[in-house]
Amino acid sequence: MSRKHPVIAVTGSSGAGTTTAKRAFENIFRREHINAAVIEGDSLHSLDRMEFRAAVAEAGKTGNHSFSHFGPEANHFDKIEETFKSYGETGSCKRRYYIHSDAEAKELNARLNTSLNPGQFTPWEDIAAGSDLLFYEGLHGMVKTDTVDAAKHVDLSIGVVPIVNLEWIQKIHRDQAERGYSAEATVDTILRRMPDYINFITPQFSRTDINFQRVSTVDTSNPFIARDIPTPDESFVVIRFRDPKGVDFSYLIDMIQCSFMSRSNTIVVPGGKMSFAMEVILAPIMHEMLQNRNK
Repeated sequence: MSRKHPVIAVTGSSGAGTTTAKRAFENIFRREHINAAVIEGDSLHSLDRMEFRAAVAEAGKTGNHSFSHFGPEANHFDKIEETFKSYGETGSCKRRYYIHSDAEAKELNARLNTSLNPGQFTPWEDIAAGSDLLFYEGLHGMVKTDTVDAAKHVDLSIGVVPIVNLEWIQKIHRDQAERGYSAEATVDTILRRMPDYINFITPQFSRTDINFQRVSTVDTSNPFIARDIPTPDESFVVIRFRDPKGVDFSYLIDMIQCSFMSRSNTIVVPGGKMSFAMEVILAPIMHEMLQNRNK
């Protein structure tokens, strides 16, 4: 961990809602004039799109039907740790991008003078000098194995983790709307990922400083036939602080209408207030972090 060069990690699986947390941080960065170096978790996969598909097919031939983006075989866990450690010690690190779309490919190819396609990685490059902090958003911000411990280099860690049925509903609908996948194909992906989800995704949420867990108030008992994603107004967000010392819960309850405490380290807020709650909670932490950075 580093006082001078802070590292922030937002962790959650695909379809969990980490984009909401990312936008909350972006609002804080803009308001507080914070220059954040951003690392996307997808850029630290070890296989591009075509390589991953080939690896899944090859694993299936040997009877391994659990090869997934959640596990160590498809990720550079060591590079995640190396990136966090390097930035914390020096304020600098290497970065690359995973190209998601034609629009991203056009923009990055123009800047880098490359001819890459969606599903490929850009070359590694140094981040720009002079950033205030490193911001990671992806699958493995708090990953820890027998040989890798990225979590120990993180100064502030946020988990975004809906109850699992809601997470599946969100993923099924997102994959249909954005990627044209059938519900059956997404269910196959969910099942294939399950061992790695249990072993490498879930344990991270015991290490995070703050977890935001969305809980629906409508029936999601069979996520595979759900026709709609529950709306924010049809849910609550359970916010758990790993260390509640110093947290002004009275202030938070006053600021966030209709919120309440359910445990000594947990506050519950209406689903529609999730983004607002994130900003109310995280802005003072960011302010203190940067004050300490300059001491």
